[in-house]
Amino acid sequence: MLTIGQLAAYTGVTVRAVRHYHHIGLLPEPERDASGYRRYRATAVVSLIKIRTLADAGVPLSQVAELLKADGPAFAEAVESIDNHLRDEISRLETSRRQIARLATGDRMALPPEVVAYLDRLRELGVSQRMVDAEQDGWILVVARWPDAVREWMPAKLAQLDDPRLVRLYRVLSEIFDSDACDDALLVEAADIMAELAEQAYASGEIDLGEAARDDLSFDLLDALSVEYDPKAERLIELMRERGWDGWSRLERLPEPPG
Repeated sequence: MLTIGQLAAYTGVTVRAVRHYHHIGLLPEPERDASGYRRYRATAVVSLIKIRTLADAGVPLSQVAELLKADGPAFAEAVESIDNHLRDEISRLETSRRQIARLATGDRMALPPEVVAYLDRLRELGVSQRMVDAEQDGWILVVARWPDAVREWMPAKLAQLDDPRLVRLYRVLSEIFDSDACDDALLVEAADIMAELAEQAYASGEIDLGEAARDDLSFDLLDALSVEYDPKAERLIELMRERGWDGWSRLERLPEPPG
């Protein structure tokens, strides 16, 4: 006859675990002897070893009791089901590990490789880290809304970086947002470049957002993000309106003034 401590030591579990198994009904709790101690028989040792073995194999405690009572075929079927569940869980954890590895690199958070390559290209072109960070956060919003379309957009986005005007725009924006001062001359230059690029895109038919163009919330969020990132973006939006364009992320022509 064993005490609870001896039972736990023999089976390789803790006394706390034995008490927990009692509490959830997995292991019957023996009567106390005359001295007030619980004494465990050999059958309790065998039962506890079975419970520990199943638990160590990954069987949920909620299913252990059923397996302990199952016959051969039922036991095999239950084990196969548990194995399938564990396989799915392993796949999920492997996916999580890959995502964690991506997060460790900083700008890879929530972004596909195509966007990461775009951000890397911006760095190569001399765009400031603060500007790259702003781009990253904007792309996080875009990817969350259009995860499949982003991969289709990125080749064209990368090709646009061959245009020296766009490279100049990013460098000007870097100067603007890296500085505490509000340099209106730089803001005017940025607005002029953006308006010129927008005019060219409209003339060539490049600007066609399709269904996405009607997603006001997403574009409002992108515009709001730029202002929250740096209030100087409000002045840039104002300058773009003076040039006939509305917004920051979805440049739309403003209606011609009457008369």
